[in-house]
Amino acid sequence: MSGENNALSFLGRLSKKTEINDPIDPALYEKYNVKSGLRYADGRGVLVGLTRIGDVVGYDIDENGNKVAVPGKLIYRGYNVEDIVRDSEKNHQFGYEQCVYLLLFGELPTQKQLTEFTDFIGSLRALPGYFTEDMIMKAPSSDIMNKIARGVLASYSYDPDPENRSVTNILRQCIELISRFSTLAAYGYQAKRKYYEGKSLYIHNPLPELSTAENFLRLTRSNKTYSRLEAEILDLALILHAEHGGGNNSSLTVHVVSSADTDTYSAIASAVGSLKGRRHGGANIRVMEMMDDIKMHVKDWSSEKQITDYLYKIAQKKAFDRTGLIYGQGHAVYTISDPRAQLLRDKAAGLAKEKGCEEELHLYNEIERIAPSVLYELHGQKKRICTNVDFYSGFVYSMLNIPRDLYTPLFAISRIAGWSAHRIEEIVAGKRIYRPAYKNVAGEREYVCMSDRK
Repeated sequence: MSGENNALSFLGRLSKKTEINDPIDPALYEKYNVKSGLRYADGRGVLVGLTRIGDVVGYDIDENGNKVAVPGKLIYRGYNVEDIVRDSEKNHQFGYEQCVYLLLFGELPTQKQLTEFTDFIGSLRALPGYFTEDMIMKAPSSDIMNKIARGVLASYSYDPDPENRSVTNILRQCIELISRFSTLAAYGYQAKRKYYEGKSLYIHNPLPELSTAENFLRLTRSNKTYSRLEAEILDLALILHAEHGGGNNSSLTVHVVSSADTDTYSAIASAVGSLKGRRHGGANIRVMEMMDDIKMHVKDWSSEKQITDYLYKIAQKKAFDRTGLIYGQGHAVYTISDPRAQLLRDKAAGLAKEKGCEEELHLYNEIERIAPSVLYELHGQKKRICTNVDFYSGFVYSMLNIPRDLYTPLFAISRIAGWSAHRIEEIVAGKRIYRPAYKNVAGEREYVCMSDRK
């Protein structure tokens, strides 16, 4: 124990040096016209690439170069995702696999093409021989995203041709990962339950005839059962998270790492690491933690005044985590509306009725209605605020009895489709390693010989 204490003390002293030497004066960013976070002052992202895969529409630019807010749209390969959702519902089909096909190949599949593709994906869901025992059960992780990333990297060792950079081989690797991500996440969760929480271990085989949503519910539940409505709303969540343009952090990561001409597993594992970040994939968990706090302190969920008063406390840094953030409100691109939030909210109404959660859904709806006004009154309207998809996705997962440990992994299970499309796009169209510039603002110093240092 004394050795551990000494090590911590030593590291503590060293960390103080980094805290002193690493900060940079914010004024220098303005002096050198640096776009911090690759964003302009008005929140727009710096244009660093071109893509044909997806688009996120939240504003137009007028003739004077000003942003003009418009209703949000999410576009996959030129098609509005709302149309994809409506068509899937009309035909009583699960739509995620159709989105995967569209994102990878750029075209909407015919029914025959979709059937062949979903059959192919289904045939690949099982992990390679002894993978579960050797790579998951013998090395469980307290964090499922960490386990997924390690599973992706471990897949390299099970690939007979891992370094082949041909488009055909990369496509094979991506489709295998898309097929297996739900299995990796579910088995990683089961291993955590057993080894970190002392609970029973359930390892069910994925069924090739089931959709991604159905298989995930089957693999994470001890009794392997789920309702059609449960699978449908999870499928909707997967559709809505499958792609979000090339500028989001994890998709950009895929482009950057792929541009270095590395293997597929390294590129996708890096994207998982990005999505694991609390500023990226973990937002819906923060929403749920905030909602736990609101439900604890707002005694009457039907009272507009009580809800409003407590939201003011949160926004004024007097309640919850004291950051002043109302989680689930606002987005980097969407202004008037986030179409993903609207679609998920509407579908959640049916599930809330089935699960007896209508009072809770009313609370969510009231916060969605009230929060923008609270934020506007306190901070002014520098930009329009709308409720984003993270506000409702956590609520949906909670009604599905999905543990919070699996919220961000579900995001990864969906987004692997977009990552794969961006990986292939970079290989086909990129051809040049990403190499942005950083301005060194430290200046040169005269070297001090060892004998003269104090």
